[in-house]
Amino acid sequence: MRIVACLNGDRRPGAHPALPVSVDQLVTDAHAVVAAGATGLHVHPRDARGAESLEPGVVAELMERLRADGPDVPVSLTTALSAEPDPWRRYDLVSRWASPSLPDSVSVNLHEAGSVDLVNLLGDRRVAVEAGVWSVDAARILVATRVEVAAVLVEPTQVAVEDARRNTEAITRVLDRGRVRVPRMLHGVDATAWPMLEQALEEGLDLRIGLEDTMRLPEGVEAHDNAALVERAVSLAGAAA
Repeated sequence: MRIVACLNGDRRPGAHPALPVSVDQLVTDAHAVVAAGATGLHVHPRDARGAESLEPGVVAELMERLRADGPDVPVSLTTALSAEPDPWRRYDLVSRWASPSLPDSVSVNLHEAGSVDLVNLLGDRRVAVEAGVWSVDAARILVATRVEVAAVLVEPTQVAVEDARRNTEAITRVLDRGRVRVPRMLHGVDATAWPMLEQALEEGLDLRIGLEDTMRLPEGVEAHDNAALVERAVSLAGAAA
């Protein structure tokens, strides 16, 4: 079972006192979450102003520091349109990411414009893709196109837990019927983050937790930092085992 720490997401700087934004903060946080039990990282790169960015220079600086000074675990980066709203510009930026500062994997949300072309580009670059599947339609895109992905991130975005569960069940049916055999991860956001993590434990799926997904512990109090969230997830995983 993978336990991926999603360190910052698209949250605004200052949304949480411990939200890591700068490269130094991300490297420090990476060590803390791995010490707490995380087996991988998912990061939204940020520019000098703290805004999300897919610019090659921003990505290179982050990856070079994580490789040199961070923990020895796989690193996944986002390609979400929240980081670059123009799908054509996003494609161009990602095409200019250079080795040896390429990430181990990236997430690509299949409902977003240009997603299939981006998956194919990343395959040509030998960067593993984790398909972000938010809806039944996104699952159908994955089944219909048969693009090569290393994993599927089932990501219900509904606010209510029962709605998120229903969406997850519907997505799962499409993936199962389409014989999508790659590993799956299930995670929610805010109010659904911990219920989805518990469901992932029940189903033997990979886990994800961090300030991108929730700023609170299961009992509703604000988490001190990413490491506290990971520590609780590890504890729940141990109890489930």
